Amino acid sequence: MMIGLFFFIRASVKDRTKQIQLIPAESADILIKKLQEYFEARAYQLTSIDAQNKLVAFKGYVQPSIFLAILLSFLAVVGLSCLALILFLLFPSVNNIFWLLVLISPLAGVFYWQKAGRWENILVQVTPKTNSSNVVTITAHRDELIQLQENLSVQTVD
Repeated sequence: MMIGLFFFIRASVKDRTKQIQLIPAESADILIKKLQEYFEARAYQLTSIDAQNKLVAFKGYVQPSIFLAILLSFLAVVGLSCLALILFLLFPSVNNIFWLLVLISPLAGVFYWQKAGRWENILVQVTPKTNSSNVVTITAHRDELIQLQENLSVQTVD
């Protein structure tokens, strides 16, 4: 159980960058303008435009979640309490020293808070496809792509 808790806490700050491809219903330029407005409304700044490669880059700071920091600390309290109880039952002569393990549980929230706040990059690239149509490829964090698909009605390439 402690191994699972450790990996869960570590996975909370893991990079989850994904890539999706969109087929624009209108022209690619109109879709890029919509995407630019969308990402700027979500506090991303336009960092570069490469007209030759048809690549647009955005950058934004992702804040850590207070709720998740508290949740991870709480889960660490529960896990370390269980470990302390097991150790106390295995070694009753040591007294209550194992309960001091619970004091390190706030480190899970501190670890998350320090690692989760980071700069995220979003890349939008238009690539020509057959039949004179274009495909727009977006590389961003998984959660950002999910929000994008929910808020904009776009068709993805399977």
